[in-house]
Amino acid sequence: MTEVKKGAEEIEKVTEGRVRLRVYPGGTMGNDQAVLRKMRIGQLHGGMITGLSLASITSDLQLYGLPFLFGSYDEVDAVRAKMDAPLIEALDAKGYISFGLIEGGFAYIMSQKPAATLSDFKGQKAWSPEGDVIADAIYSAAGLSPVPLPLSDVLTGLQTGLIDTVVGPPVAAVALQWFTRTKYLTDLPILYTYGSIVVSAKAFSKLGAADQIAIREILRSVCARLNERTRTDNLQARKALAKQGIEFVTVDEATKGQWSKVAVDATTTLRKKGEVPSVLYETLQRHLNIYRQGTIAD
Repeated sequence: MTEVKKGAEEIEKVTEGRVRLRVYPGGTMGNDQAVLRKMRIGQLHGGMITGLSLASITSDLQLYGLPFLFGSYDEVDAVRAKMDAPLIEALDAKGYISFGLIEGGFAYIMSQKPAATLSDFKGQKAWSPEGDVIADAIYSAAGLSPVPLPLSDVLTGLQTGLIDTVVGPPVAAVALQWFTRTKYLTDLPILYTYGSIVVSAKAFSKLGAADQIAIREILRSVCARLNERTRTDNLQARKALAKQGIEFVTVDEATKGQWSKVAVDATTTLRKKGEVPSVLYETLQRHLNIYRQGTIAD
């Protein structure tokens, strides 16, 4: 939140006090869906929203979160350079102004028992984010029965034994204290996570033209800095997890193949249900294939 507060101070200064950005600490205004509801009725004008909740605005924002879509951060960077703009435009068309997508990082499985193979997950009580159609599709394709919980209840779920397996980026595992109730991290990135700072277009339109330009510039800069910093934060979080005694479990090629099949089946199901926009998905795959072919050629 430090970067956001700095941005708020800069906005007040540049607009000579005409615009003041009041920043509420995480959770104060409720979860993402509560924030979006408050934005719709004008109680709030904006918020920092996760990709999962952005997808409730438009299914276009499901795109980057598909399972095993990216094999590396280099692939992420290559695709995002081409695809961020149309996703931001999709939000704008729904009445939400995004100032840039912010990386959350690759999510990994963390559990209380070692899980080196897909069969190791059978019988584990895995958390599924409430309302997450991608997570549900992955678990279904893998033959697992997840326990849906809101993010705020995950640590309690781990503490009480309601769940024993979670999925998230290392930085979240540290910040949310999940590492205190898990022992193993399966070292295979399941999916890519992200979010954005968004503002109601209706509220934004009430500002003067010069102030709009200034705010766009400042908040785009904030998002860019947060996006860049997250990757470093996740690397540091991995080291912190190791120091806390979390064991990193290696996955063999056969298991990677099994997970790849799960990913294909889950993505196929999502596309058939219309949860993933076909045109954008095919465009993304084209950019990804071009990048991969270029890498092989090099």
